[in-house]
Parts: sequence; C-alpha cells; structure tokens
Amino acid sequence: MTEAVETGVPGEAARHPPTPDADTAVLVVDDLVVDHRNRSTGEVFRAVDHVSLRIDAGESVAVVGESGSGKTTLAMAATGLGTRGDGAVRLLGHQLSSISRARLRRLRPEVQVVFQDPHGSLDPRQSVRSGLRELRTLQSGRTSWISDVDLLGRVRLAPQILDRYPHQLSGGQAQRVCIARALLMRPRLIVADEPTSGLDVSVQADVLALLKQIRASTGAALLMISHDLAVVRTVCDVVHVMYHGRIVESGSCETVFDTPENDYTRELLAAMPGARWRSRR
Repeated sequence: MTEAVETGVPGEAARHPPTPDADTAVLVVDDLVVDHRNRSTGEVFRAVDHVSLRIDAGESVAVVGESGSGKTTLAMAATGLGTRGDGAVRLLGHQLSSISRARLRRLRPEVQVVFQDPHGSLDPRQSVRSGLRELRTLQSGRTSWISDVDLLGRVRLAPQILDRYPHQLSGGQAQRVCIARALLMRPRLIVADEPTSGLDVSVQADVLALLKQIRASTGAALLMISHDLAVVRTVCDVVHVMYHGRIVESGSCETVFDTPENDYTRELLAAMPGARWRSRR
C-alpha cells in the first residue's frame, strides 16, 4: 500500500471524526423481528426472528448463514435501508423507530453498503469519474477531503480507471470502485453484503485484504454478510451464525471456529476446504 493510502491527503484527516458519544456502539439491535408477506397468497414469512447484536466503533462483525437465512434482511433493517420490523434498533445513537425520514436521509451517508454485484451497483451510463462527481455534488461537505486520484490509490486502482465505464471494468475492478465510493463518504459503518461471492478466488483475497486495511486505517466499523466462513475468518473479529431467521451461535471467530457448539455451525465449517469438522446430524 502506498504512503497515500496510509496517511491520506496532506493536511486532511484520513480517519472519520470520532463519535462524540461516550457509548462506542455504532449499531445496537435488540429483539428485532421482520416479517415478509407474500402478495399473492397473503402468507407471512418470518425472515428475522428475535435477533439481537451489537457493533462497536471500529469493530468487524460477521453474520453468516446459507441463502434465505435472513442475514441480508437483518442488515438492511438494522441500517434503515429495508423493512424496519419490530424491536429496537439504535444506529449511531438514533432509534430508527422514532427517527424522521429527513433525519434518516441525513444519517445515511454514515452507513455505506458494498453489494454482491458490483456492476449492478454502478450506473452503466456513467464513467467512474462522473459517478464520483455526482456523489461530490450531493455530499460536498463530506467528500472534499480527498482527490479522485488519491481515492483510487487507496483501493489500488490506477488513475486511468476514472475514464472507464462499468462494462470496461473487471469484476474485481468494479468492486474496488464500489468500495472507493463508500470510502469517499467517510462512513462510520460499512456493510459488505457478499462482496466477493461473484469474484475469482485470487481477486476475492485482494478485496478482503482491502476491506480489512480500510477498516484499520479509517476506524470504520464493518458488518460482513456472508455464507462463507472462510471469508469471515479472514476479516472479522466476531461472528453470528444465522439459521432460519435466528442467530444460533455467536462469539469471537477464534472461539466459533475452534469450538463450535451448534450443529449448523459445524455443517458450515465442514463445507470449508480442509475442514476438521464434520456434521454430527
């Protein structure tokens, strides 16, 4: 990583200003319930079933589980980007159940999402430069801390990328652009929703290393959504294992990987290459 990545622009702080509150939590979820209704049949499906978790400033937390386990619904509800549901959610000190829409809009730049499909996240009609210019226009007070060239340097992209369109980018390049757009806002929380699932193995490792270094250099908290425990172990400190809408096991990555207590966790670990654990079901 170049010096610019470590120190930021001369005279400008690379880190986000610290939260003034004594409470270090950026996200607290307490007994969250989210139901989805099938519009055709009227049937109600419980996607998130009485889930609680906490993410402190600078902490890296993962929610893992198979497709349909409710992990993305949890992340979107917890950050005010999806159905709110029942229960208490406090994001950066604000209770989402009582916050106004105007205040939520002002709060949203503090939370940035890196989605699974990077090409789907970018406007095909905009060059990378144009997309960054649009963000700077919308959030001029938050984005003046770094130039486009230095921003791309932080995500290990050459300046020539600025004049390319999404279809001219590889999957890894497009995901790095998405990470750069998130970083531009100096968020307090980055949500990475399966950020490497569509990438080659070698590119996955680079993107994960980048997310880890950005978290360390900016102080932003990270919420990683994944079905892959190997990905989680690379980046995160704490892991919550989700199954059918419920968290069935939580703990430090070291504890959960070395001494899993739940059968479903063991199944996920058994699916990893070179896994020691085998299902007991």
